[in-house]
Amino acid sequence: MRKYLVMAMRTPRFDSTVIEPHKLWLDDVRSRGQLVESGKFTDGTGGAYVITAESLDAARELIRTDPIHTTGSSELTVYEWEITG
Repeated sequence: MRKYLVMAMRTPRFDSTVIEPHKLWLDDVRSRGQLVESGKFTDGTGGAYVITAESLDAARELIRTDPIHTTGSSELTVYEWEITG
């Protein structure tokens, strides 16, 4: 398993009602052992989370199911992350 950093930046279509479904989605990913950590940016522009997956394609497939993505509330970008320290 590799680690992937997901940057979630709010779009102009952001709707705060998506926050609770997003948190439930994160809880589900955590329960499957794939969520390492998550958090929001203090300036309100979005947040980030770290997941584990077999490949970049698998990570992209997983994050496409995140409610903040499916509603268009945030733009998600995923990076394979090699932690060096």
